[in-house]
Amino acid sequence: MIDREENEDRNSKAPTAESSSSSSSSSSSEDDGDSFHEQQLEQGVIPTSDSAEDASNIEEELMQKALVQANEAKVEGNKLFVDGKFEEALFQYELALQVASDIPSSVEIRSVCHANRAVCFMKLGKYENTIKECTKALELNPVYLKALVRRAEAHEKLEHFEEAIADMKKTLDIDPSHDQARKTIRQLEPLAAEKREKMKEEMITKLKEMGNSILGHWGMSIDNFKAVKDPNTGSYSLSFQR
Repeated sequence: MIDREENEDRNSKAPTAESSSSSSSSSSSEDDGDSFHEQQLEQGVIPTSDSAEDASNIEEELMQKALVQANEAKVEGNKLFVDGKFEEALFQYELALQVASDIPSSVEIRSVCHANRAVCFMKLGKYENTIKECTKALELNPVYLKALVRRAEAHEKLEHFEEAIADMKKTLDIDPSHDQARKTIRQLEPLAAEKREKMKEEMITKLKEMGNSILGHWGMSIDNFKAVKDPNTGSYSLSFQR
């Protein structure tokens, strides 16, 4: 399932022009100034102001506007995901990430969008991309359980059993009552052990092939050598046999 968390909309008041008791022409000038500031705000330009407070307020408004746009893109992505339009959903989540990229308060929505992109890639069978997106989500939120579980599932699909077990163990560290993580670890540990043994056998086979290619010049092979274990010390020695 995708995450449907939405950032709370925070309404900030736009800075109001100071009232003036001077002539009507002065009032008209102030109105023109307000209109100019509004136009700059709509264009995404922070106008220069003698007042640091005014500039700060305008910057805050721009960030809030960007957060709203990012959240709207995320919500649209959620709708597309539900409709099974995973490629289109990926685009909307990426749009949200771009809009909110430079906003300090956007950590939550960015981590959610990365995690949701991971689910889309999982549905598309692109497990490597799922792992990358989950990792990005976890960089923003190291205790993001859903991202940990999804990354573990993607590792399992790719038969990265050791990595999947590691993610599930991290999940249990955060939530000891997570039954899925405990069950997955039990299921994957025998598979991980089997894979380790298989890798050892493959490595030994390659070493034998390499040794035989060298010894072959002298009419010998690895089979001419036998490892003998010393029962007293537990060490091994090689004996040559024809």
